[in-house]
This record gives sequence, structure tokens and C-alpha cells, in this order.
Amino acid sequence: MVRGFRLLERGEIEEIHSSTLRLLERTGVEVRNEEALSLLEENGCEVEERRVRIPGELVEECLRRAPSKIELHSRDGERRLLIGGDNVVYNPGSAAIYFLDYETGEIRRGTSRDLERLVRLADALRHIEAQSTAIVPSDVPEEVADLYRLYIVLRNSDKPIITGAFSKQGLIDMAEMLNAAVGGAEKLGRRPRAIFDCCPTSPLIWGDVTAQNLLDCADRGIPAEIIPAPQIGATSPATLAGTLLQSNAEILSGVVITQLRRAGAPVIYGGSPTLFDMRYVTARLGAIEAVMTACAGAEIGRHYGLPTHGYLGLSDSKVVDGQSCFESAIGIIMAALTGVNVVSGPGMLVEENCQSLEKLVIDDELCGMAYRLLEGIEVEGETLALEVIERVGPGGHFLAERHTMKHFRRERYIPSDVVCRLTVDAWRKAGSKDILTRARERVEKLLREHQPKPMPEERAQALEEVLDSIFQRYGLKRPEV
Repeated sequence: MVRGFRLLERGEIEEIHSSTLRLLERTGVEVRNEEALSLLEENGCEVEERRVRIPGELVEECLRRAPSKIELHSRDGERRLLIGGDNVVYNPGSAAIYFLDYETGEIRRGTSRDLERLVRLADALRHIEAQSTAIVPSDVPEEVADLYRLYIVLRNSDKPIITGAFSKQGLIDMAEMLNAAVGGAEKLGRRPRAIFDCCPTSPLIWGDVTAQNLLDCADRGIPAEIIPAPQIGATSPATLAGTLLQSNAEILSGVVITQLRRAGAPVIYGGSPTLFDMRYVTARLGAIEAVMTACAGAEIGRHYGLPTHGYLGLSDSKVVDGQSCFESAIGIIMAALTGVNVVSGPGMLVEENCQSLEKLVIDDELCGMAYRLLEGIEVEGETLALEVIERVGPGGHFLAERHTMKHFRRERYIPSDVVCRLTVDAWRKAGSKDILTRARERVEKLLREHQPKPMPEERAQALEEVLDSIFQRYGLKRPEV
């Protein structure tokens, strides 16, 4: 396996860590949740109104309590997905509000139908190992938009899920939906199906909702993914090192909250840094500096022995074009080489705001190539093929060799038809199709042919009953999907 590509030396990480402890002890963080404030104060933190200063020894103790690996499970528990170690898991980015319509080419507000198609497509893709609640549907009332996204994913895929709540009640309701989908709270605690994103506000604030989400995840044994989203030069320092320091303080303060609530609560060291472009007053995720910061942040998390996450593999482009491909490729490959465990971003355009089905199938190929890269080159007697080379000799060929038949597929990543490897003449005869056309055709083929594994009837009924009760509580009518 290819390993060892690093942006930070060990000494640099240790300097960031020691500076983080000083920052948390001297400046602290603002916590806008009364329950979290009380918990922190009871455990030796200095609380002055909403400002919390955290002793360094407490931070390091809580880091020791947090688990180094997390297992996510498919709906039936038959498939396990390891989050931690050297494992890399790609999933579509989450919570886009726009959708690039592959039938019209227009960017518009996303709908429930768009999310359903994206989930079914991701279910079919080989290298997208987890789902996400990828679109906030505009045809669903705001009060239930977060949980309705989860409902669509649960009904259309059995892959593990990256999600998040928009409110305190939203997380509680979504946990009940997950309980129904897997067969009860006890099963969900033993075999988590989903990770919940919990995002501090940069600089150095834990809002009421996100802090409560952290507490509620810890109570239920649901893995929490702590994701700062600093804008480099705007809501964090203009230097990448300064942004890493600030983000580290935000994440470690969240780790403290989770571990004080429940020692051993699963937590993931995440990040979604952007580069603030002062020319256009925009925040750029496809910028190389944002990619570097996300990957370096994951290196810090790995140093602590925590599972890691990064928003990578997405693009600032507005369409599927050369820019979207090279920005996504850089993020996907860098994430693999630096060992980011959960990579959120394939399929996304316009920073984190738009989903594209064509881009998702292209990114799936990039993810496959990244996995092949991680396998590296195996050098030993059989693969060196010395005897085969001697037998074939000068001027021969290897096509008929048993060694070739044995290793042909094992050594190669074989892409789908999205990647064109035809001769020029064959390409012309096939219609001279560009990558966007080929991607669109693959989207249509997979949506037409792939059938997600159905949810068992009793669990589907339990999920429907939970959702009905939630809509009734709000006095809302369920949308048709």
C-alpha cells in the first residue's frame, strides 16, 4: 500500500497541538448551550458567561478516551465499513441546495425527486461506499427538510450514511428513524448506520443546536463528525497554519464535550476549510490551499488517533468541465495519499452548493483510480516475472502467457465507459462523444437498470409510522416522491 505522503512533520503537528492547548486555556471557546456549559463547568473548565476556558490536561484526557476506529454498518448489518486507520471512504457531499439537471443542463433548486435519483445512483456506484443526505429538497417544509433527506436515503439504499440535523428536535427525530430502519435503538447502538455532522461556527463558537447535537449523539452512541468550516483569511487567519490551529481548537473543544458526556463516544476529526477569495468575495473549496488545509487537518487528527474526515473531491465550477475534473481529481487523490478516512465531496459543484449526477459518475472513476493508487506496486518473485521475461526473450510478446492471464485484471483498474480508451477511429464511429455525454449516458443506464436492495417490509412500515407521526406533530402533509 502507498503510504507516508505528508504535509506536516511530526514536530509541526506537536507545535500546533501545544499552541491549541494555550489557545483553549487562555482564550477558550464560546458555548451557547446551557447543558454543555454546565457539563464543562462541572468538569473543571473556567466558565465566564458563555466563554469557556479548557485546561490542557482535560483536553488530553478526553483525547485518550475517544475511540480510534468506528464501524458503520449496512441496513442489515451484513456489510461493515471501517472508519479509521488507513481506510478511505468516499461519499457524496452533503446538503446542497441546488441541482445541475442532467436533462436540461440548468442549475435549479433541488427537489426530493433529485435526491432520490442521486441516492439510487450512488447505491449503484462501485467506489462510493457511503451515502449522504446530499440535497436539501426545496419541495419539503423547512421544519422537516433535514429528516426527510434521511428518509429518502433509508428507503433507496442500504449503504451507511453521512448526515446531519438542522435543529435539536431534528436529531432526535432522525435517531428514531434510524432505530426503525435497523430494528431498534439497541441494534443501532451496536451497529451504527449513520454519522452525524456537527459544525462549530468559526471562529471558536459552539452554537446552541450544534452543541446539543454533540450531546445527543454521545447519549445514543451515534458517531459525531466535528466539521469546522473556516474561510481562510475571513473567519480564520490568512495563514494555513493559523487556520489549522484555530480549527484544531474548535474540534478539540467538541471532543471534550462528547467525552465528558460519555467516555468513549465515537467522534471524527473533520474539516471543510475554504479559501476566501477577496477578488470575488467568495469562499473556494476547490482552491489548492483549501485542499492542503483539509488534508493537513486530517494528519493532525490521525496524530491524535482519531478517525478523520475532509470535504474534498468537489469543485467551484458551475458546470461539469475541465475545471470540475481537475479540482476534484486533486482533492480525491490528495485525500487518498494523506489517509483521510471519510471523504465528502464527489458529485458537488459550486463549492458545497450544487449536486451533479454526471459529476458523481466521473468522480466515481477518480475514486477507483485513487484506490488503485493506494494498492501500490507489489514487488516479489511472481510479480517481477523474471522467468517469464527470460522465456519470452527478445522480440516476443506476453499475450499468450499464463502469467498475463493470471495478473491482467489483478494489476489493472478497469474503468467504466465513462473513461474513453478507444482509438481515434473507434471513437469517431461511436459518435465522438465527450466525457460529459458519456457520463450522462451512464447516469441514465444506471438509473434505468439498478434496483436498490429493498427494505424489509416490517422495517419499512416502522419507518413510515415514525415519519407520519413527525409530520402530524408539525401539522404538515407528506410530499409525494
